[in-house]
Amino acid sequence: MHVALCATIAERTRVKLARSLVRRFVHALRALVPILCVVVLFQAAVFRQIPDGWYSIVVGLLIVAAGIAFFLEGLERSVFPVGKSITNKLVKSASMWKLLPFCFAIGVAAVIAEPALISVADQAELVSEGRLDSLVLRVVIALSVGAVMVLGALRVFLGWPLHRILIIGYGAVIALTIAAPPEVASLAYDSGGVTTNIVTVPLIAAIGIGMAASISGRSRLRDGFGLVALCVMVPMISVQLYGILVYQFGGADTVRVDEAQDSGVWWLELLVGLGTVVRDVLPVILVVLVFQFVILRRRLGNPVQATVGFGMVILGLYGFIVGLEIGLLPMGRRMAEQLIDTDVQLLIVAFGVLIGFATTMAEPALIAIADEAEEISEKRLRAGTLRILVACGVSAGIGIGVLRILTGAPFVMLIAGLYLLAIVLLMLAPKEHVPLAFDLGGVTTSEITVPLITALGIGLASAVPGRDMLMDGFGLIAFASVGPVLAVLSYAVIVRLTARTASRPTIPVTSKEA
Repeated sequence: MHVALCATIAERTRVKLARSLVRRFVHALRALVPILCVVVLFQAAVFRQIPDGWYSIVVGLLIVAAGIAFFLEGLERSVFPVGKSITNKLVKSASMWKLLPFCFAIGVAAVIAEPALISVADQAELVSEGRLDSLVLRVVIALSVGAVMVLGALRVFLGWPLHRILIIGYGAVIALTIAAPPEVASLAYDSGGVTTNIVTVPLIAAIGIGMAASISGRSRLRDGFGLVALCVMVPMISVQLYGILVYQFGGADTVRVDEAQDSGVWWLELLVGLGTVVRDVLPVILVVLVFQFVILRRRLGNPVQATVGFGMVILGLYGFIVGLEIGLLPMGRRMAEQLIDTDVQLLIVAFGVLIGFATTMAEPALIAIADEAEEISEKRLRAGTLRILVACGVSAGIGIGVLRILTGAPFVMLIAGLYLLAIVLLMLAPKEHVPLAFDLGGVTTSEITVPLITALGIGLASAVPGRDMLMDGFGLIAFASVGPVLAVLSYAVIVRLTARTASRPTIPVTSKEA
């Protein structure tokens, strides 16, 4: 009877897992549908042809969706429950010497395994012909995110106003942009935009909001949000410093090619790819386990589920990377070539605008943050309004970025001008809305949209005469990140001015004056 009961429980667990995976797979496909609709629309109405190798693109997209499903399910079964449990325990104990190291470690571990960052870093190494090392670039960004997680935790504990940190930080960003080599400026801004996505945002937001809720005198809206904003800003500084070291003091390297990957033996290539993914995910697993067993001295609630979850994270991440190489990246490059061949700039800009709006409206991280903001603000901020504002900001940003590549406008002047405008709006907007506005700028570029936008930018830069793939190919993500900040801050300023006008007392007009 005991054996039969165990078998029944195991069967129910398998059915539940299968249903969850199917649900996540369908959800990932829904995020891909807007992209496919825009691509099909342009292929049918503009190019009037079926792209070569369309079947491999479809297979690649299905693998991407399956990889995301396994990856997210694995996170929910391993990293997230254990990580949130550790965070809640540390926040409730108010033990700074334990919480700050955890914030640093979880920031480093989560970002270094971020799929979108892996994609951008690999493209940067390829385009720079090996001068920018993919792994080193990811480590630099991960360490900076870990450091800023500590800064963000201290900000919540000590009550530092976020707007002052942002003004100082973005002042440093703009100053470095002027001094840094032009080869790394756009890449640095893109790097800030890809550190916070569907993997990191829920965990980072949970840490910030949890700390704000547990400390008396703190506002969940004003103090709980803001960690994501800092995680976007600081990598811009660290990547530019890394670029200065590489281009002013380092020598040119050649692209490293693993001999095993060129061996032609499929199973050996598979093992090498899996080994690389294990190396990337291992820091996350180690951080969670060390804090669980060594610092808190607690056992895992369900070790079998956690082990299965870690395995699914590895399998899902590998599937995602394989799917990118087969589907999304070739599709982005092919679309860029076709759009350039039309020689109609309006069509190229329109494609970027439509892709930006469609994908942002379906972005899971944006939906989660917008819903959280609506709940915390007691419905003074509507989730639907925030999503539309952010989607419009992303589409406008990508449109500006595409037009910049086509016209050859200087990246530094454009992006610096937009961030200076953001600082001005920051000073005018209600301070409780500033953290949310900058957080929303960091959650708009997902694992699906980042590779496509990156491939589109590099494809345009390689196809337009006189453009450099490194200096001009990157940067679209940067414009897609600053656009939502400007949109939300502008909305907040307009609402504030409207409210002041409505509350201003009117002077009655006498009959004599009339």
